[in-house]
Amino acid sequence: MLGRIVTRRNFTPPPSAPAPDTHGTRRQSGGARRESSDRVRLHGKDGEVEGWSLNISRGGVRIIVEDRVELGSEYEISIGDEEHLRRPCRVVWVQDEADGQICGVQYLDTSTGPPPPGMLPDSPEPDPSDPK
Repeated sequence: MLGRIVTRRNFTPPPSAPAPDTHGTRRQSGGARRESSDRVRLHGKDGEVEGWSLNISRGGVRIIVEDRVELGSEYEISIGDEEHLRRPCRVVWVQDEADGQICGVQYLDTSTGPPPPGMLPDSPEPDPSDPK
């Protein structure tokens, strides 16, 4: 049986040995991930790339695309039916597959980013006269 060859590129330097009290795959930012399967569009200066989300967090989105994206490319991302809601993002890792790419995009509008629109339950607006 032949093994599948996967090429993965990212900006992250090779990991050193994790601290004894830290799980080796734990991320340092971005918060908890949630699985998703929403339509994703990456809007760039040279066109648009469409794909599907695999998981989403406060820090970014893991997506699968058929068209090639380049490591370090910057886009505006829209997720699901929220075409008018776009967030700036950057491709931070790419894994080449036989039928496309799986890649990670990081939101650029904050360091860890709030959850994307629509992920939080409705909450009451704060009262501006409340001195809290």
